[in-house]
Amino acid sequence: ACEAGFEHYEVSAFARPGYRCRHNLNYWEFGDYIGIGAGAHSKLSVKNAVYRWSRPRHPREYLKTVTAGTVPDTGPPLTAAALRFEFLLNALRLEAGFEKDLFAQRTGLDWKKEEPLFEDAANDGLLRLDETRVQTTPLGWRFLDDLLERFLDQPKPADVHNMMLR
Repeated sequence: ACEAGFEHYEVSAFARPGYRCRHNLNYWEFGDYIGIGAGAHSKLSVKNAVYRWSRPRHPREYLKTVTAGTVPDTGPPLTAAALRFEFLLNALRLEAGFEKDLFAQRTGLDWKKEEPLFEDAANDGLLRLDETRVQTTPLGWRFLDDLLERFLDQPKPADVHNMMLR
């Protein structure tokens, strides 16, 4: 594909220069979107909070909610750990990575407090960090799932024990 003039700009996408998928770039840059219709999902950012919601999947159920004027329940905003992970789940798909300012802007998280997690991955050869940008190394991009797993909020042993008792 690269020999034919396509650039590998996202982990699963190639495009000719100037023809990247703007629709998907919005997701990968953790932008907002409103889903309309049965099974549609939405994400909306407000000051220091991100909300997600979805519409009923089955058309009959969806039509009932629309007819009744029911508004989807957004539930609580995403936690800081979920914000970090969801941002990275999307942004690290891009070969160019992301600007540190974009991370702070889209998640509301303080980069300086988050930086040690990224430095650990950089020390293991999975990320490249500079003054303004975070980018996967070729190894990090190849093993992106393993890299992302480092940023999952792991349950504490007591939490696992309590889950097993339920």
